[in-house]
Amino acid sequence: MSTNDSLFNIVFYSLFFLIAICFSILINFLILRFSRNLGMRNIKSNQFGGVRWGSTTKPSVGGFSFYIVFLISISVLGVVPFEEQGYNRQLIGLLAACSVGFLLGLADDAYNTNPLVKFIGQFTCANLLVATNFEIQATPLPQINYIITVLWVIGLMNSINMLDNMDAITTSVSISILSAAVILITINGDISNLYLIIMLGVLGALIGFLFFNWHPSKIYMGDTGSQFLGVFLAAISILFFWNYRESYSTFIELRQFLIPMLLFIIPLIDTTTVVIRRLARRQSPFVGGKDHITHHLAYLGLPDQWVAIVLGFISAFSILLVVFIYYSLHSWNPNYTFLLIGYFLLVFVVFQILYDIAQKRIKHRS
Repeated sequence: MSTNDSLFNIVFYSLFFLIAICFSILINFLILRFSRNLGMRNIKSNQFGGVRWGSTTKPSVGGFSFYIVFLISISVLGVVPFEEQGYNRQLIGLLAACSVGFLLGLADDAYNTNPLVKFIGQFTCANLLVATNFEIQATPLPQINYIITVLWVIGLMNSINMLDNMDAITTSVSISILSAAVILITINGDISNLYLIIMLGVLGALIGFLFFNWHPSKIYMGDTGSQFLGVFLAAISILFFWNYRESYSTFIELRQFLIPMLLFIIPLIDTTTVVIRRLARRQSPFVGGKDHITHHLAYLGLPDQWVAIVLGFISAFSILLVVFIYYSLHSWNPNYTFLLIGYFLLVFVVFQILYDIAQKRIKHRS
């Protein structure tokens, strides 16, 4: 690639990224202005989500801006030449799966859909991705790879949905995950990758939305946004986070799981904590409640905006670890695997300790 081409790409991507942010701000401003009574949420509970932390009723339609900018990003691919031409089937799969996720979330915001209907919709999203070559190659066995992929997509859609229980949490975590994907593409020198423009578009949409979603928020993303983000992040992670495998001669490699595990550390720990704790109390994991790690940080006295900052810092630090993994791939030491898994477990244990301390304080107050 010539210097002129590289300069053009940098200018083009930067300009499009800024335009995406501006579009997102404009869309959310208009939605906020004209939909005061559309998709209102306060303490309403949904089966796979949670009870909103704030008591103020606000519109839950921020996800519309994500989907609109996503569609604009895909439309840009039709007018800008890219070197890669072999991903048409995957693009159709990404568009179809994200559209189903968006509509599924919209239906849930409007009608609070049955858990079975929601699961069928998420299962459909996963199979649309698998059918269009989005598949985690974790083992030599296609059947196991299929199961892992479907579980990852459905699990992530629910994790992102459950994490959306406090101002700016899901937004900031999603920003860090997409930033990591953009960084990896840039480090690889693969700036002609056609998915880069889509990720920059959605990343810009999230940053624009964060302006309205930061505490005290004026608008929520709703299930419309969280379901769309869940399937979109799942697809992007399969393309860019799950493909660091040294050899297919071994049945499974722990190293391959490190990048997804680190980048999705907050939703993974939150969902695991909630599911384990609720099962221990003989409660359904799919019933909303104020028992997430975000809530317990607030119970400990941390202001809402600082909860978002702390979790955002952990996500940002994980990006640095992912960059370390990338640069260490050619001289990988097995000890790195155990150190990074140890870091994940350490963060998990710390959150469990904080969770228990917060529970004791709640009982003491009552």
